[in-house]
Amino acid sequence: MSTSADRDPARATGDRRPQRADARTNRERILTVAEEVFGAGGRSASTDEVARLAGVGIATVFRHFPTKAALLEAVLVRRFDRLRKQAEALADATDPGAAFFGFFGHLVTDAAGKIAIGEALMDAGGDHSPATTEASTELRQAVGVLLRNAQRAGEVREDTELPEVYALLVATSRTSTHARLDENVRDRMLTIIFDGLAPRQRNASS
Repeated sequence: MSTSADRDPARATGDRRPQRADARTNRERILTVAEEVFGAGGRSASTDEVARLAGVGIATVFRHFPTKAALLEAVLVRRFDRLRKQAEALADATDPGAAFFGFFGHLVTDAAGKIAIGEALMDAGGDHSPATTEASTELRQAVGVLLRNAQRAGEVREDTELPEVYALLVATSRTSTHARLDENVRDRMLTIIFDGLAPRQRNASS
């Protein structure tokens, strides 16, 4: 599925001007470094650190992203798009149950960086832009496809729908991150959640 994110990599900044190859390379390097820096440092990270690690001047960073908030919004869009593509790649998996539960677990373990970036965005005075909201919605829809595939395969109970499953996913991600859960505790928590999502007859026979 082609989306506006795939067609227009500058959509989060509103920049519609054609970019030279070196400018595109700089932009991608800045985004890659910014995701690592803010994903690890959150509110304490800075654009100066991003510029230094990306090997560019701070003016180059702000030439691509006029504000810190614009940079963080672009990072979130890129992150959501990457996760959405991963989910779409699992849509034709031969084991729909493993695809759904595996991706659910991946989103939970991946959440710490996303939450840190989101908190840095709020601290920078930004909010979810239309581009960020669109990218987040597309990821949610891709998860919905995996959920429906797993239900058709009899791997997930039929009386669950995407809103409650996604709410459970978000809550689990935030709990795991903010409580700094030990990896073993997090994995046991996921096992309990997955047991709850399994068909009732399977739970009754186990």
